[in-house]
Amino acid sequence: MQCDRDAILVTYPVNYVIKEAASLADAAGYEIQKIVTQKHLTKSKFGVGRGKAEELKDLAKSIQCDAIIIDEVIKPTQQYNLASLCGIEVVDRERLILDIFERRASTAESKIQIKLAQLRYEMIRAREKVRLAKAGEQPGFFGMGKYDAEVYYLDIRRRAAVLKAKLLKEESRREIHRTQRFKSRLRTISIAGYTSAGKTSLFNILTGESKTVGQGLFTTLSTFTRAIALGNNKVLLSDTVGFVSKLPPYMIDAFKSTLNELVYSALVLLILDASEPLTDMKRKLASSIRILSELNVHMSRVVFVINKIDLVSADDLDVKLLDLRRDHPNAYTVCLSAKTSDKIGDLKSLIKELLYPSLVNLDVPN
Repeated sequence: MQCDRDAILVTYPVNYVIKEAASLADAAGYEIQKIVTQKHLTKSKFGVGRGKAEELKDLAKSIQCDAIIIDEVIKPTQQYNLASLCGIEVVDRERLILDIFERRASTAESKIQIKLAQLRYEMIRAREKVRLAKAGEQPGFFGMGKYDAEVYYLDIRRRAAVLKAKLLKEESRREIHRTQRFKSRLRTISIAGYTSAGKTSLFNILTGESKTVGQGLFTTLSTFTRAIALGNNKVLLSDTVGFVSKLPPYMIDAFKSTLNELVYSALVLLILDASEPLTDMKRKLASSIRILSELNVHMSRVVFVINKIDLVSADDLDVKLLDLRRDHPNAYTVCLSAKTSDKIGDLKSLIKELLYPSLVNLDVPN
């Protein structure tokens, strides 16, 4: 995706955190001109310390960038104080993710979900604006007086209620489809996992579709479902929105109608990127399992799919598999490459064995 704004990125001094924050910034359309690391990003006045805030002010002036990105959720007052000091826009992690969602939304439902998440983000800030205006601590905070802030907050609540009603209609529509699937005895398999792990690539190879695949985060924001043949049986395969660390609960809630496909699935294929360092794989796996747990998806229905084996050596893959199996001895695991189609037959055989155990001796086409 083409970058159209220059920015300074402020994040924690940890390699995988820096890498993810930079990827988020890129996906949101920012070109990072300077990365500044700081151990603490939630200090009282500016999020960062006073000295670091002054450093950012000087950097912003010398680089002449468009924004400062803070890789953390900071308070509205901190955001306002830092923006006032530096003279440019300050974007926190939540705003950054919402910007990506907005750029990537392609269906009516995902656009509603994203708009609702944006309003919930604004509602938190509107509540703070009202509180400060009433307390007289920040008269005219963000250009608003007491009355204006109150009206702004109530308007956001009204618009959020309208969007919730629209999402309920979408959820009802999905429920009708699920009921029809149940009556027709069609089983559903969902693909889940961390964003950029290769979920859509696997969906394409299994269904013959050509959905957009990208290295950027959140290529998929809506659930796509297609029927595939599994021997003499037909199943439905769904691709879902990708996970990311520190995704706020209200964002998960906004996408609940999409993520609920996981709850009703007979199997969930949890995709992991074999080309990443083992520590990153384990961290993302833990994050994904935590989200699945919050959605009440039992691990007995989850298959670990280790993707991108074409990018690692056999020895490296063995080490990673040994470690993952030691941590999750009862998990179903299969290794493959969605890019080259290598070992796709192994996945189909495992799915067939789990869904139709009485038919395991029949051939499954690769």
